[in-house]
Parts: sequence; C-alpha cells; structure tokens
Amino acid sequence: QVRLVESGGGSVQSGGSLRLSCETIGFAARYYAIGWFRQVPGKGREMVSCTTGPYGYSPVAESVKGRFTISSDYTKNTVYLQMNSLKVEDTAVYYCATVSDQCHGSALVWGQGTQVTVSS
Repeated sequence: QVRLVESGGGSVQSGGSLRLSCETIGFAARYYAIGWFRQVPGKGREMVSCTTGPYGYSPVAESVKGRFTISSDYTKNTVYLQMNSLKVEDTAVYYCATVSDQCHGSALVWGQGTQVTVSS
C-alpha cells in the first residue's frame, strides 16, 4: 500500500523550532517530488516547500523563506521540514504529499497531516 506518514507536529512558542518528518511507505521517496503543504481552517492548502529528489531543486514559499528548510534522508525514505523562528501565523495542519510535474503540478497522494500550533 502506497502512503505517506507525517510526524513531529506539536505546540511551540513563537520563535521556537520544530522538525516535521514525512516517511514514504510502499515506494522510494528519492524517485518522487515530495511537497510540504499547510492548511488553516477555512482556507485551501498552501505549498510551503517541495523537493524534486536528490539532484533536484527545492522551491520555498515566500512566507517561510529563510525560516523553513526542506531536506531528505533517502536511506530512510523520509523528507523533513525544519521550521525555525516560528510565528503565530504558521499555525496550521501540515501535510506532505507526492507532487506531479517536478513540484509544479498537483498533489497526488496525501499524508494524514500533523498539527502545528504556535503561541505568542
């Protein structure tokens, strides 16, 4: 069965850090574009960052540039999202997903999501 499993969410104060993990089950992460998205109630999912693989590129949304970093450990089939200098407005449910067209297309397979809450 092909799926993605997120972990690492939680509650943190403004200025703190968290690292999210996205493990791929049933397929090798290195051959797919994997993106991190977030969603707040009442809004659509926003792509935060995406990686096209070990030799590809990793776009980052302007709202998190300089604070969030995407990385991978393909020996563990895991893609990470390191989040530093967190702000209250980063509060959301964070999802990882496979993305078509080298991070330019649509999300295809979603994880279940992990809640990140940043308090002031």
